[in-house]
Amino acid sequence: MGIFDTLMMMNKDELTKKLSELEILLDISKKEVRVKEIEGEMNSPEFWLDEPSSTAKIRELKNLKSETDKIEELRELLEIAEGHELKIIEKDILELDRLTLFSGKYDQNSVILSFFAGAGGDDAQDWTEMLMNMYIKWAENKDFLVTMIAKTDGGIAGIKNATLKIDGHYAYGMLRRENGVHRLVRQSPFNAKDLRQTSFSLVEVMPEMEQFNADFVIPDKDLRVDTFRSSGNGGQSVNTTDSAVRITHVPTGIMVSCQNEKSQLQNKTLAMSVLRARLAKLMLEQHKEKLEDIRGESAEPEWGSQIRSYVLHPYKMVKDHRTSYESKDPDGVLNGDLDGFIDAELRGKN
Repeated sequence: MGIFDTLMMMNKDELTKKLSELEILLDISKKEVRVKEIEGEMNSPEFWLDEPSSTAKIRELKNLKSETDKIEELRELLEIAEGHELKIIEKDILELDRLTLFSGKYDQNSVILSFFAGAGGDDAQDWTEMLMNMYIKWAENKDFLVTMIAKTDGGIAGIKNATLKIDGHYAYGMLRRENGVHRLVRQSPFNAKDLRQTSFSLVEVMPEMEQFNADFVIPDKDLRVDTFRSSGNGGQSVNTTDSAVRITHVPTGIMVSCQNEKSQLQNKTLAMSVLRARLAKLMLEQHKEKLEDIRGESAEPEWGSQIRSYVLHPYKMVKDHRTSYESKDPDGVLNGDLDGFIDAELRGKN
């Protein structure tokens, strides 16, 4: 259960006042102007000639209208709502209130997640796949689009590492505090004696950066692109071309690779998407405004103390060690019920 499941039971006047405050905090008037600008651009034939730009603006329009249309809908409902209807409106207003907590530079962006199996052998690789599936289910519950960018299967079960993209409004803002080490305690399914096993997995959370973003252009001279043969399931005609791509950002040493797609171009596009995300994350961590300011720095996912523990044996509990928020339903959490943890982090609940 999330924080927003507990309603404050505001009356009609209080709800009207709260909605007006949210219009100011969310800068709705400015967003309504931007909606009209994009809709005006869409009437021009030139708008559709630049596919990456038009696709991004259409996505921006959809995200903006999700807020402006909701505000307008709530305004109209408040004029006629009574009794139980006010509770429904209150819940919607509290959901909008949540958006005021997303003040980070890239919080509105989609998100790229990378997963890395740590200590624990087969158990850790199995745990890493469970963790990845947890975020996939969370995204699907919100009707977000999930794209698998890269995945390396484990030896017996699970995965050694994987990278996926979640497209959704404020997806990065919601998940950016999920970055860190996640710990699982359970009876090992890979041990004949069902011994208790502790496994670790690292989650790296990065904001997606659009390719055409003028403030985030990576010069070609800063990139080294290598191609190699993809590893696959075998077969006479499988992976007989060098379609896999490895891209190195020379100034920082950051290296990414992609081999899931059939064509070299597709793999390069996805690899560049991950590279831009890692550079953006490094800029945020180093408090830099420009790419050139992070030259000489390296950025690799770092291990450290776990941010959250998932205990399946000898008792059942999931506990976040930063906020102390707990759930006694680990099965629900692993099926994507993460909003309570996300809300606790957003609200700074101790």
